[in-house]
Amino acid sequence: METIILVLHVILALILIGSVLLQKSEGGALGIGASSDNLFSSRSAGDFLTKFTTIIAFLFIITSISLTIIHKKDQNPKSVIDKIEELDKNRSSQPKIPSSK
Repeated sequence: METIILVLHVILALILIGSVLLQKSEGGALGIGASSDNLFSSRSAGDFLTKFTTIIAFLFIITSISLTIIHKKDQNPKSVIDKIEELDKNRSSQPKIPSSK
């Protein structure tokens, strides 16, 4: 199940990147000066891409949350400090302190 959601997540990420790059730029922050209607000239194409991007972003967030929940169920709720202390206790090759005689 986790593999299927992960593959879907990667596909959604690629589609989201593509849909964002296809949208026309509304601002002139870069100062390039190119016309803003190079790819799509009608308003309906922009509306479609905006809605499509919103839906893909929503699905991307849902898969992100799902992967987090699935991954969290698989792990033990231990802190990093507990793991380090457990490793120190399990080590049998710790050097011994020489006694002064």
